[in-house]
This record gives sequence, structure tokens and C-alpha cells, in this order.
Amino acid sequence: MDWIKRNLIFVVSVVVALGLMGVAGFYGFSGWKHNADELEKINGGYEELKRLNTLNPHPGGGKVDNIKLAREQEKELRAFIAKVSSHFVRIVPIPNAASSNSTNVSSKEFSSALQQTIDQLQREATNSSVILPPKYKFSFEAHLGRVQFAAGSLEPLAVQLGEVKTIVSVLTSAKINALDGIRRERVSVDDAAGSPTDYLDLKSTTNELAVMTPYEVTFRAFTPELASVLAGLAATPHGLLVKSINVEPAPASAVADPSAAPVYYYTPQTAAAPPQDPAAAFRSRYGIGGGGKDGYRGPPPAAPAAPVGVAAPVAKPTIQTLVKERQLKVVMLIQVVKLLPQK
Repeated sequence: MDWIKRNLIFVVSVVVALGLMGVAGFYGFSGWKHNADELEKINGGYEELKRLNTLNPHPGGGKVDNIKLAREQEKELRAFIAKVSSHFVRIVPIPNAASSNSTNVSSKEFSSALQQTIDQLQREATNSSVILPPKYKFSFEAHLGRVQFAAGSLEPLAVQLGEVKTIVSVLTSAKINALDGIRRERVSVDDAAGSPTDYLDLKSTTNELAVMTPYEVTFRAFTPELASVLAGLAATPHGLLVKSINVEPAPASAVADPSAAPVYYYTPQTAAAPPQDPAAAFRSRYGIGGGGKDGYRGPPPAAPAAPVGVAAPVAKPTIQTLVKERQLKVVMLIQVVKLLPQK
């Protein structure tokens, strides 16, 4: 202790020096650790550069900057998507919750809108002379008349009702002969109680751009009406894509065409003999002239009877049939394309 008291300044200096050395060592280690981390980042960047240089297509170099070109092309693609989005307008659900003050569709609103929509589609079919199955409900038979619906099913059902109405309106506007049915995917627990003929086993699919919902329609029509259906689907702004189509002859219905009355052609009578000399005709009529006793020649021979026209049936001329139109049964798979919001 005496030595420490005599050398107090030295001891304090040594302690301070040791402390400074510890601090210096700590900062030195921290700097080394930082340098090591930075070196690792540099090595990682170098390895990434080597990987990019070996890619195909190459990112470019010098005056060619493929990365910049890729970004420009991405910008052009997004502009194209924004342009064509006008042809993929979402179909308004029925009823539309956005048109009311509430954010959700109520059971009462959907039940009322469902009945009104089915009545409207039936009237449109009648006005366009489209034959429907008896009391047809357009695949919503399991939901018609309900006052309560499964939880979480009203919004997807409202979307499907709007899409079914749009598709059926295209068919009736084309004046098809008959609508045999429309099928959709199951989106509610209540759909399990419906007829199997109202539903598809297919499901909606989603990719990075859109949601595609399938519908299948079966109808009967002739080729002009089928062409009108395809044109109507192409002209709608709602992105109705014909995924597949199957066409076959519909069951033939006998249509009797009244046959026309037979046409008869009559042969003309024999032409009259040329006029004779008047004197010769007089002598021939009264038997004057040679032959016979007292110059009597007897009665003149009877003139042969003129042939009577005979009706001869002639086949009615017909036009050669090149193409015989037949009613078609069409099964068409339609996908409703709904674009996702752009990021």
C-alpha cells in the first residue's frame, strides 16, 4: 500500500492506459467486424454479377442495357393492360351492394332481386320466341323462395346472378330457338340441395391477371342464330370468353311441306286441211261427178275426228339442294374473365 501511495500517479496512469487499450481493442474489433461484413457483401454482389452475366438473355453491357429495355417493355405491357381493360368490365352484381348505403347484401334484398331477375329473363325469352324448360329458374332453383341463405354466400351468388343474366340476355337477343339449360359452379352450401343439372364440376381459376369463372349453356339454334350468339359474346364489354363449343344435329322434327297441284300440258289439236277449190268442194259434197249410178258417188267419207287433248302430268321442276339447313344442339363453355386490380 505504501508503494501505491508513493507511486499513485503511476498506478493511475497504468489503469487509464489499460482502459484506453480496452476501448481501442473494442473499436478495433468493431471495425474489423464491419469490414468483414462489407467484404461479404462485396463478394455476394460479385457472385450475383457473375450469375447475371451467365444468364440467357444477357443483361447487356456497354450501349445495350437489357435491364432497362425489360423495364420499358414492362411499362408498355402495363399500358396495354390498362387499354384492353375496357373490354373486361366487371359485370355488376344483382343486387349491387355498392349502390346502397350498406357494404353487404341482405337476404331480403337478394331474394327480391332473384325473383325479379328470373321473371325478367322469362319475359325476354317469351318476347324473343325462345323456348324454355317448364318453370325454368336459370340454375337458381335451390335459392328461389328462400328467406335465409348460408353465411358468406350472398356476395358470390349476387355476382353469379349478374353474370347469368348477362349471358342469357346475349342468347335471347340472338333469338335462339330454345334454351335447354345453363350451369354454374357451386358457391354456397345451399347449392347442394339443387338439381345436378344446374351445376358444373369446374371451379373458378385465378392467375396473376384475372379470375375466370366458368358457365355452360346448352341451346338449340340454326347457324344464323349461332353466329349471332358468337357475335354478341364478342361485342359485349364484359370479357365473355368462349372456351369450348360442341355442335351436333338436334333431334329432327317432321315438317310437312304442302305439295303444289299437278301441272298438266295439253297437246294441240290437228291443224285444219288447206282450203280446196270451191267447185271441187261442191261436187264432193253433193256427189256430183263420176263414179256410181246416175253419177251419185255416195255420201262423202266422214272426216277423221280430231284428237282430243290429253292431260299429261309433268314433274314440277325443282332447285337442286346444295346445303340443307338443320337445327343444331350447341353446348358452349363460357368463361367470365374478371381482371384483378393492378398493383
